[in-house]
Amino acid sequence: MRYIRPVPENVPLMPSKANATQESTPALASVVIPAYQCADHIADALESVLSQTFSDYEILVVNDGSPDTDALERSLLAYESKIRYFKQENRGPSGARNLAMANARGQYVAFLDSDDTWLPHHLAEQIDMLRRNPDIDLVYADSTLVRDGVTVGHAFGSEPQHPPVTFEKILSEECTVGTSSTVARRQALIDAGLFDERFRCCEDFDLWLRMAFLGCHMDYHSGVHVIHRLSPDSLSGDRYVMKRARIEAYQKALSTLPISSAQRELIERLIAKNEAECQTDLAKQFLHSGEYAKALEAAQRASSAKKNWKMRAAVFGIRRAPRAFRIYHAAYQQLLLALHRIRVAMPMKLGRAL
Repeated sequence: MRYIRPVPENVPLMPSKANATQESTPALASVVIPAYQCADHIADALESVLSQTFSDYEILVVNDGSPDTDALERSLLAYESKIRYFKQENRGPSGARNLAMANARGQYVAFLDSDDTWLPHHLAEQIDMLRRNPDIDLVYADSTLVRDGVTVGHAFGSEPQHPPVTFEKILSEECTVGTSSTVARRQALIDAGLFDERFRCCEDFDLWLRMAFLGCHMDYHSGVHVIHRLSPDSLSGDRYVMKRARIEAYQKALSTLPISSAQRELIERLIAKNEAECQTDLAKQFLHSGEYAKALEAAQRASSAKKNWKMRAAVFGIRRAPRAFRIYHAAYQQLLLALHRIRVAMPMKLGRAL
């Protein structure tokens, strides 16, 4: 698999033989795909791009020091003439996307994670929104959520959007920008400083916050544009890791942005809320691993912050009968999962019936 040697921004690239066609013809949009341990899924992602009704794009795939490079490159061979391929030592999703954007030629940048896929209308509709509204710098859309091949809901169903999209609403997750559904003006991304490579998780959240604070206008399309694969092995599959990273993003905003007193108060409340959720998650993890003393400590910390009857009941149960409470909680979680699957399945069945 031939690849393009990364170069600093604003330095012209010398096209490799395999990529001469893509590099000699500027495209309106640059599709950015970080690749890490995705040999089994990368073809699906690429096929979804190649199936777009909008065709004025280039595809940049960045191998971010993936341990499955041999398998990944075998998967990419069939697409060698259709992509621009880069390799680098592992720098995380931020570093991979930043490298692609430094070499991108499109006016717009569309992000796609390697385990996600687009519906055919995605680029056409998102870029049409941006072209019709020159004041808008970023647009995003809804996603269907899939786990183990089974649809389990959609992003806006679990996180309803409350326009307009503002700095405060991104902070409080009243507006949640899904990266694989995002198309943005490349210059707006550059002006905001691109992705912070210190972040391995919530790096997108940090960038959206900076863009919104700088005055970038954002909007969303209520339709489903993306099939998002949920994986327990991914960073986004670990609630505790996500919350800790979100707290770091909040703390960065506190220390680096010239925020108002009202914004500072909001961020401090959100940090406290997420800290309490982290302790709740730790309590659950320790409970199910049988580490009852640690589970009790975490539950007590969460209870002192949340001050609700559920956490008080959890503290009581873990303190008085930890083994019995562990069995009860596992059964309760299974019941919640079953009810969730029923709620998801019913609208699908009704839709087929109609």
